[in-house]
Amino acid sequence: MLFITNREPKGSIRFKRDRTYKFDLDKNAPSNSVYYCERLEKDSYKEIGANNLLSRLKDCEAKQLLFFIHGFSNLPEKHIFPRVEQLQGYFDQKQAGLIEVVPLIWPCDNDFGIIKDYWDDQKSADNSAFAFSRVLQKFMAWRDEAKEDDPCLKRINVLAHSMGNRVLRETLSKWDKYDLANGVPLLFRNTILMAADIVNESLEEGEKGRLISQSSRNVSVYYASDDLALRSSKISNLKNKVASRRLGHTGPEDMRKTQSNVYAIDCDNFNNKYDRPKGHSYFLDNGDDQIGAVFEHLFNTIKTGRVDVEGNINRKHILG
Repeated sequence: MLFITNREPKGSIRFKRDRTYKFDLDKNAPSNSVYYCERLEKDSYKEIGANNLLSRLKDCEAKQLLFFIHGFSNLPEKHIFPRVEQLQGYFDQKQAGLIEVVPLIWPCDNDFGIIKDYWDDQKSADNSAFAFSRVLQKFMAWRDEAKEDDPCLKRINVLAHSMGNRVLRETLSKWDKYDLANGVPLLFRNTILMAADIVNESLEEGEKGRLISQSSRNVSVYYASDDLALRSSKISNLKNKVASRRLGHTGPEDMRKTQSNVYAIDCDNFNNKYDRPKGHSYFLDNGDDQIGAVFEHLFNTIKTGRVDVEGNINRKHILG
C-alpha cells in the first residue's frame, strides 16, 4: 500500500530513497516535510519518494485513484491502515481494477482524553495544510512535466472523513493563497465529505470550503443528525467559543447558497445501526461485515461520475 504523510519519522527527516521509515507517534506536530512511502506489511514501511510514488500510481492497474483523509485521534496501524484495507477490499469486491485507495496520514494526538485530543488535532489539521498543499503543487508540476504521448489519465477522487474535512478545506485554502494565481483547478472527479467536522456553512460563497466545490466535479455530503462523535465535537468547540452546527450533522446549512455540484445525502436511518454507539464511521459496512448502503452509494458515484439523488432540483437524498 502506498501512502503520503507529514508525520515526522524517527531518525533523520531528510529524504533517502528506500530507507526504512518509522512513525514517531509521540510527535504530533505536523512536519514541514512530506514523506512518500510504501507499507510493506504491518509496522514495516519504506520511503520511496514523490516521483516514484506518482509514477507507480500512474502505472497501476486501477482506472481511478481515491485519496483517503482520516479523522481525528486516528493512528496508522490501529485505525488508518485497517480502514483503508477494508475500503480497498470492498472496492475490489465490487469491481477489481477500478479503484486504488491511497491514505494521506496527518499527525493526530497520542494523548488520553477526547476533548484535549480533539482541540490538539484541530491545530494539527490546520497546520498540516501547508504540507499537503505542497503535495498538490508537486503533483501539478509532475503532471505538467509528463511527455505529451504519455500523460496520466487516472481520474482522481478524495474521501475525507470527520476532521479530515478540515485538513482538505485548509489544504485547498493554503494552495490557493500561496501557489495559484486564478483559483483552484478542477482536479477531483468526486469529493466525498463523510461525517464532516466543519461548520455547515463551509461550502457557501465567501467561505474557505467553497474551494472544495470549485475543485471538484461532484461534492457528496453524507450526514446524520444523531452522530454522537460530532456532538462531542460541538461540545469541544463551544468550550473554545466556536458555536456552529457541523456539516456532518445537518448537511449544508442552505443548499441554495452552495454550487450546483453539491449533493446532500441523509444517512440518519442507519448510521447508529452501522456504527454502534457513535454513529460516526458508517461509510463502510453495515455492522455485520457486509457492504453498507453508504459504500454502495459512493461506489456508484465514483464509478459513474454521477451522484444518485431523488431529485436534481434540491440535490438531496435520503438513504436507507
